Amino acid sequence: MADSKADPSIYYIPDNGWYPVFIALGAMLMVTGFATWLNDTKNGLEGSWVQALLGFAIFSVVLFFWFAKVIEENFAGMANVQLKRSYVWGMSWFIFSEVMFFAAFFGALFYARTFAVAWLGGEGDKGFTGEYLWPEFSSEWPVVQNPNNGLFQGPHESMAAPAVSSWLSYLPFWNTAILLASSVTVHFAHTAIKNQNRGALIGWLSFTVLLGVAFLVLQAEEYIHAYNELGLTLNSGIYGSTFFLLTGFHGFHVTLGTFILMVQLFRAFKGHFKPDDCFGFEAASWYWHFVDVVWVCLFIFVYVL
Repeated sequence: MADSKADPSIYYIPDNGWYPVFIALGAMLMVTGFATWLNDTKNGLEGSWVQALLGFAIFSVVLFFWFAKVIEENFAGMANVQLKRSYVWGMSWFIFSEVMFFAAFFGALFYARTFAVAWLGGEGDKGFTGEYLWPEFSSEWPVVQNPNNGLFQGPHESMAAPAVSSWLSYLPFWNTAILLASSVTVHFAHTAIKNQNRGALIGWLSFTVLLGVAFLVLQAEEYIHAYNELGLTLNSGIYGSTFFLLTGFHGFHVTLGTFILMVQLFRAFKGHFKPDDCFGFEAASWYWHFVDVVWVCLFIFVYVL
């Protein structure tokens, strides 16, 4: 860390550090450990979470100290205009990469529903393949009738939305309402920063975190219902795979977003954030709004249509 405040005309370059190396190590252990667990489970073995949890622990600890360093530098007056601009662009490109991530899964869902299922049902220019592969297949989505070949176990029922009149007892509808409400509350928290109202900031941000936790609790309840009562699992063919990949990855992003907002709440208690210096909170709110938009798309294309 430098000894004097940054010159606004010069880009601030921090001291050399090992943070990126350990972040890469933690990410590698976490991802490969999770992949190993999935493969072991698929092959009927008892998978271990040790490697994945170790990677997650390393990743989390390094991020904590890295972000603490950045906050310390900002309070020391070292973050000049150019550096803050780079934060904005960095967060913008990160969210764009997340958009592309979910676009790939939505694209897979679109391909399966529009082309693959139709072809298996005998439709389109490749429909003849379905006559040989699965003559009795009915091209209806969600696919709940899988081939009787021992590879897939068809669900008894799908998670498709019921009639609108029954939405009050439909968990995904309540999760949609929760996330839409959380976008409003996090906006009110941002407004409180601009108005220099510390009490309102803490109150609205606390409410947002509670809504995020409530969403995760309801999604866990939804998964339990799907597995135990509907027979809908990752082994339920293309419908089960796309359903759990899309909703599961979104749930991971909600977990991450809730944790990020919780960190901002701790910072609010410590007196951080000023009307002209609150990008940490703004970046968290951008991410949360993105997560909310993705869920609205999920509710429409996975549950309703």
